[in-house]
Amino acid sequence: MGADHAGYLLKDQLAAFLRDAKHDVTDFGTNGPASVDYPDFAQAVGEALVAGRVERGIVICGSGVGACIAANKIPGVRACMCHDSYSAHQGVQHDNMNVLVLGARVIGPMLAQELVTNFVGANYWGHEKGQERLERRVEKIEAIERKYSLPAKTGKE
Repeated sequence: MGADHAGYLLKDQLAAFLRDAKHDVTDFGTNGPASVDYPDFAQAVGEALVAGRVERGIVICGSGVGACIAANKIPGVRACMCHDSYSAHQGVQHDNMNVLVLGARVIGPMLAQELVTNFVGANYWGHEKGQERLERRVEKIEAIERKYSLPAKTGKE
C-alpha cells in the first residue's frame, strides 16, 4: 500500500483493517500530512508488484486519478480506480487488475473497506475453462503495453 498526503490516513485505516483480516501488508508510505508527490508512491507499489515482492497493490491519493495514471505507466501494472464494489472485484475477475486505486477525498472509510475486501477476495477467471475470452482480452492489453513500452535504459547510452 502507498499513499500521498491526501490518502495516508485512509491507507493507515485500510492497512489495519487488512492486518486484522490476517493479510500481510507492506506500507510504502507516506505517513504524515506533509505534501508529497503521488507518483512516488504509485511507483513504489507498482515496482514491488512487478518484482514479485507483493501479490497486489493499493494506492491512494486525493481523487485517485493521478495515482492511477502514474501506476499504469509501469509495465505489468493493471491499476484501476474503483469507487464501487462491482468494479473492485470484476476488475480482478475479468481484467486481471492487480492494483486498486482509491480517492480518499471521494469515498469514506467504510466503502473503502468494502472495495478492498472485494479486491483482495477476487481471483482472475481467465485461466478457467470457458473463460478464454478473458485471457484473450488481457493478452491484447499486454500486446498494447509491449508495443508502446520504451526499452529499458542500460546506462551506456
